[in-house]
Amino acid sequence: MSSSLGFSDFFYSAPDGLRLHARIYGEDITGSTPVICLPGLTRNTRDFHELALFLSRRAKTRRKVVAFDYRGRGESAYDKDWQNYNVAVEAGDILAGLAALDIEHGAFIGTSRGGLIIHVLGAMRPTILKAVVLNDIGPVLEGAGLAHIRAYLERAPKPKSIADAIAIQRTTHGQAFSALTDADWERFVGALYRTNAAAPVADFDPALLKTVTSMDLSVPLPVLWPQFEGLKGVPMLAIRGENSKLLSAETLKEMAARHPAIKTITVEGQGHAPLLETGKLPRQIATFLEKADHGT
Repeated sequence: MSSSLGFSDFFYSAPDGLRLHARIYGEDITGSTPVICLPGLTRNTRDFHELALFLSRRAKTRRKVVAFDYRGRGESAYDKDWQNYNVAVEAGDILAGLAALDIEHGAFIGTSRGGLIIHVLGAMRPTILKAVVLNDIGPVLEGAGLAHIRAYLERAPKPKSIADAIAIQRTTHGQAFSALTDADWERFVGALYRTNAAAPVADFDPALLKTVTSMDLSVPLPVLWPQFEGLKGVPMLAIRGENSKLLSAETLKEMAARHPAIKTITVEGQGHAPLLETGKLPRQIATFLEKADHGT
């Protein structure tokens, strides 16, 4: 247990034997619904660090929090076959991790890709979901948003230093994330890059980009409304960045119309995807989880 950091590292085997990683916060906490955090496409457990500390240490109801690194990201091993970097395989990996931790159900927080995985988990193992937080993701993905993500990943500059990395991220995303402070940008960059090399390196398998470059954005994107309908019995909090290009305001409105137990939040001055440790979000998430526990 890294008590000074607030978490312990947990390694387990995927169904195909790949070595995968998760962080566990508040591992001795019992009696409350645990929280399972699933990051975005190229992101990792560090995105949830501050939120996890809040939920495990400072919230009214303290909770065990488990944040996962998907295969090919963070501390998890890289897959020799890049085609295994897909939502179905990753959902199976999450189920394997929860089984290894003897966690039968939890409240799931999914940012972007993590929210898509939640939709799949709802179809695979619906009883595992006691509450759901979707961070800037829904049943409909906007093609313009995916094109924006692909263009950035394909052309992302290689920073020479952390200061350079911060400058690059602010230049690229600053307009969409006008609400972020200097400290927010530092945390954002600290989560994105490995900093134990001569220069910062994005903390994911470069082969992961093939899953993005292979997408044909000229054809209609599949929608997940049937899977979303399967989540109607689960308390849900849907968060959207005001400037998001991936989750439209129209889709968020339709989600609210279709789900009887949903709460929605639009985060001003942020795009895709809002930083969950900023502003009022940690307390809003904690309050939502409290109400979900009591069925209110």
